[in-house]
Amino acid sequence: MTGKPFVVACIPAFNEEANIAKVVLTVERFVDRVLVCNDGSTDMTGIIAEALGAEVIRHETNLGYGAALQSLFEEARKRGVDVAVTLDADGQHDPSEIPKLLKRLSLGDVDIVIGSRFLEGGGSEVPEGRKAGIKVLSGLVSNGEVRVTDAQSGFRAYNKHALETLKLSELGMGLSTEILVKAGNHGLKIAEVPICVSYDEDSAKQTPVLQGSSVLLSTLKYLSINRPLLFFGLPGLMATVASMALWGLTLYAYSETHVVSLNMVVATLGATFIGLILLTTSVILWVIVSVVREKP
Repeated sequence: MTGKPFVVACIPAFNEEANIAKVVLTVERFVDRVLVCNDGSTDMTGIIAEALGAEVIRHETNLGYGAALQSLFEEARKRGVDVAVTLDADGQHDPSEIPKLLKRLSLGDVDIVIGSRFLEGGGSEVPEGRKAGIKVLSGLVSNGEVRVTDAQSGFRAYNKHALETLKLSELGMGLSTEILVKAGNHGLKIAEVPICVSYDEDSAKQTPVLQGSSVLLSTLKYLSINRPLLFFGLPGLMATVASMALWGLTLYAYSETHVVSLNMVVATLGATFIGLILLTTSVILWVIVSVVREKP
């Protein structure tokens, strides 16, 4: 990257009239342009953002966080921006930390920088239950290519290569996970910097259980696609081993009593069937995914 990069802020917003003014006015001090996706808000969110100088993309109905971010990324690509910084419209993220993300990205050795609440030097008021859930999700998406401590952070910076490479589909909060999984698939490099987040439970648009379930299901979906041998093969192998043990017990019991236990037979057949299905599924998906990835 030569010269001063052209940086835009990408802010998904849904019914944030109470916060959007402060966010836009503060963010514009650190970037060249502010883009707001008014995701079907029924309040004054879009009008306020536009009046304060932000460029507003409008969704007629509420499509979700992922859909809003996809629209923002598409607009950023059209403009040929060098860096896109994403942050929430509810005021939880501190815009004065944007330079921290940009500085790390400017080193040129990574494509995405994530603001982490859980690195030393960072901080968050996230409730312990939610914090534990985020750490579980971070562990699920971390592998040899991607290592993160805060998989659900919406405070990120993307370079042009990342924006042009990532082709996204999730409409909801699962987009954060999709980005990490696909970044790993495409060899994009990721780094984290510590940030502080002011957490307000009232700002959540979904209940923690509903939001967490949605994100977990999205994460499991992408893990099943990207690691089929582990996701399906390991449980299949365990079920197969269990079925072999059950067959042994069933035959031993029959040899001793000459009586067939219907419950034992059903359990044995069930374990055998599940094991074979999972093992077959893992191999088929692994072959399909391998063929797709090898296509030019």
